Amino acid sequence: MTNTKTTGNKAASSASRTLQDKSTGAKSKTAAGSALSQVAAPKKQTSPAAASAASKTLRDGRTSAGSKTAAGSALAQAKGKREPPGSLTKQLTLHLHFPYNIVNHSRNS
Repeated sequence: MTNTKTTGNKAASSASRTLQDKSTGAKSKTAAGSALSQVAAPKKQTSPAAASAASKTLRDGRTSAGSKTAAGSALAQAKGKREPPGSLTKQLTLHLHFPYNIVNHSRNS
């Protein structure tokens, strides 16, 4: 499925500030650059390298909120492996929250 998302005004502003900040790391700037390049480009997608940088930016505790906003926008526009509804992870999550089978009232094992 083709990406139709674009970077919004808030994320674009955050990406611009991230790129101008001299203390910002390379991964944050890569993600910000990707987000900024997709402001009015609905057919453009984040590259795997930029998506990886965005993911690392979001997980880094030292990253500013603005950089995370830009990274989140870039990651949202990545063509990646997304789990389909009903995936194993979703099933495991439901199992952990609801250990009893509702249909036959037995405990899930």
